[in-house]
Amino acid sequence: MNKKQKGFSLIELLIVVAIILIIAAIAIPNLLRSKMAANQASAVGSVRTINTAAITYNSTYGNGYPGNMAEIGTQASTSPSCANALLIDSVLTSGTKSGYTFILTGQGTQLTSSNSSCTAGPFGYQGGYVVTAIPATLGTTGQTAYCSDGTGVIRQNPTGVLGAVANGQCATADGPLGN
Repeated sequence: MNKKQKGFSLIELLIVVAIILIIAAIAIPNLLRSKMAANQASAVGSVRTINTAAITYNSTYGNGYPGNMAEIGTQASTSPSCANALLIDSVLTSGTKSGYTFILTGQGTQLTSSNSSCTAGPFGYQGGYVVTAIPATLGTTGQTAYCSDGTGVIRQNPTGVLGAVANGQCATADGPLGN
């Protein structure tokens, strides 16, 4: 009685597993780089959105530029106000999105009164604003840091660390986006 067994031998299965591991070793780093590139593109888009929201806040309320993300953001309230303008979504309002941390800071002198409906404050800043986007985990969620100010120019630093903000503007050492 000669029974021929059907199926794969142990060697054949080990070869298939080895091939799958080699393919995974090639594909996973490319996937991580793609995810980081997507996070960086999202950060640039979010900085543009914050720029637009800050300028809209200034022109809508006549109250100077916002002092923080909450003033242009979406919080619990459903009616727009100087403290909650509903100009950006709640995720971006929280300050963290797509592996980046966003900070908006009013620059210059804070106004003490307003010509708008914002009589109770918060009062904006007459010198403009600076928005920064820093990778939450450098080298994993992103590699490049971004900064923008009242000029609307988005600056980048490929090291992930921004230069010092001076006179309400991003550091000139941080190059304009695209250069």
